[in-house]
Amino acid sequence: MTDDRSDLPTSDDEWRERLTAAQFEVARAGGTERAFTGEYWDHHDRGVYVCVCCGAQLFDSAHKFDSGSGWPSFWQPTAEARVAAETDHSHGMVRTEVRCEDCAAHLGHVFPDGPEPTGLRSCINSAALRFEATAD
Repeated sequence: MTDDRSDLPTSDDEWRERLTAAQFEVARAGGTERAFTGEYWDHHDRGVYVCVCCGAQLFDSAHKFDSGSGWPSFWQPTAEARVAAETDHSHGMVRTEVRCEDCAAHLGHVFPDGPEPTGLRSCINSAALRFEATAD
């Protein structure tokens, strides 16, 4: 994605036209898909996971691991600048929400109980992602 975001929708109605209902609920309304139901939770192909809203490269399959949580889990994003972290106080909990830096799409949450080398577990909603396969 380039720094020019002029082609991105600016209203919820425009986002609804571009995204499926599930994608809108997660990425634009901050929802969460149920565990073990998303398209990528048990996905093992090689490639890059991009933002469903703007196409920014977010996570590489080389950084994906099976956390047992039921969501695609990654120990690091492709580049720190692509994923923004914010404190989330919803549902009576304090968590760290992760969003796409380019378009502010809600992706999921990050927790400090992942594998080395980062020790992080980014649990990401499949509905916020699109997978782009790479050649072997």
